[in-house]
Amino acid sequence: MAGLSPGAGSSPDARLRQALKTHWGYDDFRALQEPSMTGVLAEEDSLVVLPTGGGKSLCYQVPAVCMEGVAIVVSPLISLMKDQVDSLRECGVASAFINSSLTTAQRIEISQELRADRLKLLYVAPERLCLPATLDLLETTRISFFAIDEAHCVSQWGHDFRPDYRKLYQLRERFPNKGIHAFTATATERVRADIIEQLGLRDPQVLVGSFDRPNLGYYVERRDQLMEQMTAVIDRFPGQSGIVYCLSRRETEDLAAQLTALGYPARHYHAGLPDEERQKNQEAFIRDEVPIIVATVAFGMGIDKPDVRYVIHAGLPKSVENYQQETGRAGRDGLPAGCWMFYGAKDLVTSQKMIASGPPEIREVAEKALRKMVDYADGVACRHRMLVQHFAQDLPTDCGEGCDNCRGDVDLLAPEVALRYSQMIVSSIHRQNERFGGQYTAKVLAGQPDDRIEQNGHEKLTTFGLLKEFPVTVIQDWISQLVAQGFVRVGEFSVLQNTETGRQLFKAIGTPRLRVPREKKTRIRKSSVRLPFSREGVDNGLFEELRTLRLQLAREREVPPYVIFGDASLFEMARNRPTSTTAFRTIKGVGEKKCNEFGSTFVTAIRDYCERAGVSADVTPAEAPSSPRSAEKATPEKSGPNASTARAYALFAKGASIESVAAEMGRAVSTVTGYLADYLRSQRVTDPAPWVDAATIQKIHSALEELGPVDRLAPLHEHLGGTVSYEALKIVLACRRNAEPDA
Repeated sequence: MAGLSPGAGSSPDARLRQALKTHWGYDDFRALQEPSMTGVLAEEDSLVVLPTGGGKSLCYQVPAVCMEGVAIVVSPLISLMKDQVDSLRECGVASAFINSSLTTAQRIEISQELRADRLKLLYVAPERLCLPATLDLLETTRISFFAIDEAHCVSQWGHDFRPDYRKLYQLRERFPNKGIHAFTATATERVRADIIEQLGLRDPQVLVGSFDRPNLGYYVERRDQLMEQMTAVIDRFPGQSGIVYCLSRRETEDLAAQLTALGYPARHYHAGLPDEERQKNQEAFIRDEVPIIVATVAFGMGIDKPDVRYVIHAGLPKSVENYQQETGRAGRDGLPAGCWMFYGAKDLVTSQKMIASGPPEIREVAEKALRKMVDYADGVACRHRMLVQHFAQDLPTDCGEGCDNCRGDVDLLAPEVALRYSQMIVSSIHRQNERFGGQYTAKVLAGQPDDRIEQNGHEKLTTFGLLKEFPVTVIQDWISQLVAQGFVRVGEFSVLQNTETGRQLFKAIGTPRLRVPREKKTRIRKSSVRLPFSREGVDNGLFEELRTLRLQLAREREVPPYVIFGDASLFEMARNRPTSTTAFRTIKGVGEKKCNEFGSTFVTAIRDYCERAGVSADVTPAEAPSSPRSAEKATPEKSGPNASTARAYALFAKGASIESVAAEMGRAVSTVTGYLADYLRSQRVTDPAPWVDAATIQKIHSALEELGPVDRLAPLHEHLGGTVSYEALKIVLACRRNAEPDA
């Protein structure tokens, strides 16, 4: 199915809901999705700002299915285009992309599909879209509307300005009667105004969602023993996907190598890698071949992977906008995820050097953005609130347990105490002639003499030991906070120097803020990490088996696993444990095509697991939170075959083998095995001979005579010493049950 008929007699809302359910398997819209979609159907221009994970893509994909013609989607990255198109095709939506990865023959084929009106969405990079040949092609095409993804790239005030996006003004000139819709995750009011102007949007509908991501936890710590800090986070999410962001290319390579050596498989990614290696590493992460990617900010824009469970910043991001977008790559599926930042004073120096070496015209903007990022990192307020306030929004209450500050990891010192300690620090820096670094100064203040301090005679300074009741690490942290607040600066060779505002502290002018850990802690406390998902009622064994099945199907199709189903869908399957395709269709994220394509395979896997593990199946949503072993076993729902299973049934009726049916239908063997299980049960087949050889059948029957009636396959498999496959056992046992008088 390429798309739904527009349906002249149906309301826009009904058409959108039908498309959402049919193709994507969802019953309800997320915040702002419905008004955004109805605006697209009304052919009005729009600007939609939704946080990463807020469902921006559906805002243009769903109406594209409901409208005549093809929607042209401007997208900046080849990998994003391919992932989006793979996902759409799996949902039964005819889509394609045009970029440099295609051959001439492939581009010609897509052009023919466009002219034949066989596509609903076409993804194009901005630089290719604005070529005269592409614009000429589109003028011969029936276009429904234009969607500009990552629209912040249009604005020079945005955090990821791309000159090619500025050329998109041509769309308004060449296609004056078509709606243009801009979508982005992060855009301040100034950036939003620039997007509207540059794209020539006409009286656009502007929808701005909340910038808060309540499913994310935000935690900031001073960087100290970085590898220990990172592995403490990773250990909380075994085998799950995570991103580590670094400030330099070299650091990505070093950290990836160290993690791999410690048993945490990781790949690195940065703009300096050869294209082939960079693409290979990205694909390995997206396809779950490696759980960790260590990258610079060159990685991530447009990455659709929804099941990233944590993002670690091994240094200070260059702006709050960057931080919001980079952390936003965690938990796109709506499930809880964590974001950690480990940074030190040197990060500020590194970032300032990078700004100084950049174009002069953006230095002032970059320096201001960096200062706001430092304010966030050293802030003591609710981090969720600080982030949304940066985008001119607010929260009615603090997050409670969603960040380190609200959870009470740190205390803010009383103003008079903070001022006194700050005076001690700037005094020591002054008495050391502003020639030493942070660790040295902290040791002087802590009263920890060493050879170097004694050689310099600094054990005789009046500031020596003034803060001896505090660990050196705490004093270092205070120094970093004073650097961040502008009272101290880090000069060449990392030496500390007092600023003019720092010198004013001697006169008690200024209000420094110092925070201190509430309790002595070792890196990441267990209680500081919310688990990825409340698994109450979820059978973890089944969830892992479904993950394995998903990975197998994804590899057969050469697509990322999340294209098959997201983690949220697998959790619901492992909680409700549906054993019919009708019940399977009620799982969120299971659309019509995916149910036809994968329903029998997953239902068979769930049914087999329930038999082997002795757990109840077909748990209703109301029963789901209870223990998986305590719920009563429900009667499986009856359902008739769909088009795919009906075709398989006809072939099985002729005695065709699983392998031949798979070849005939172009399906995976695992999928066809599921079709056969349904066929045997629905047609009450009693003879397994077409699919299992006679010797194996006799072997199974003999084992059953010895064991007696069995409800689970595992004991039978063990009794036979593992010499007979579970598939053969299932087929023979199903036929044997069908032969029983009361079957």
